[in-house]
Amino acid sequence: MNDSPRPTGIIVQGSIPWGTHLCLFYETKQDLLDTMVPYFRAGLENKEFCLWILQPSITRQDALDVLRRGISDFDRHLSEGDIELTSQEQWFTKNGKFELAAVVQRFREQLEKAISNGYVGLRANGTSAWLQKTDSTAFRELERKLDEAIAGTKMIVVCSFSLQDSDSTLVLDAARTHQLTAALRHGSWEVIETHEAGRPNSSKQDFKVVGAAMHQSAKLTTLTPREQAVLARIVTGASSKEAAQRLGISPRTVEFHRANILQKLGAKNTADLVRIVLAE
Repeated sequence: MNDSPRPTGIIVQGSIPWGTHLCLFYETKQDLLDTMVPYFRAGLENKEFCLWILQPSITRQDALDVLRRGISDFDRHLSEGDIELTSQEQWFTKNGKFELAAVVQRFREQLEKAISNGYVGLRANGTSAWLQKTDSTAFRELERKLDEAIAGTKMIVVCSFSLQDSDSTLVLDAARTHQLTAALRHGSWEVIETHEAGRPNSSKQDFKVVGAAMHQSAKLTTLTPREQAVLARIVTGASSKEAAQRLGISPRTVEFHRANILQKLGAKNTADLVRIVLAE
């Protein structure tokens, strides 16, 4: 396999190798749309088959509108089958039922089809946040199996998660099951390297990072229910005033809980706290 880096189109990440499984946190729907346009443009320009698995908040028309504005000759790419837009329900379920093995196989078959049709590889985007909220065990298993399926192949998959809809548990689970985590918060990017789950040459690193993540998970259990609720707001980038309004408490009370959280988790400041929760 040609291991030359692939341009992501995402400014913060530059180029990444084939077989990359990347986690992307974003704040608004527009943030996601604005990020996916250059991501898929880079794929189309480099003869990759592009697959956009649309989450419910993004309609097919939303996607078509931004892609047409941001990619020259997009309609030609669409008519020639260079890019496919499909719904989350169509991709992840069959007759309304989710089957993990079938979803992973679907990715493999899509890659095989792309290669046989002359594309150099597959680049995709989607989200499994809905699964984490209904079955966190199945969510972690899906991401782990997908990570294994991507490794060593000409496939790049970016899994996107809304910070507005994510609690601290989802953030931690998502970061721990991807090789790289990029977060777009308040218009600024941050990239956090995490473990390479399932990669044969990274067992020592896996042990180190997973062990650290388990340690952080143990620390999280020391937080009171109210502290966990405040933490969830902090992680999504909410100010003390915004968190207070959401939780029905005063900003001063939020600051009190924030101070306790920082102490319990061994964080120096809010930025450090976010890095800890993202399984530094």
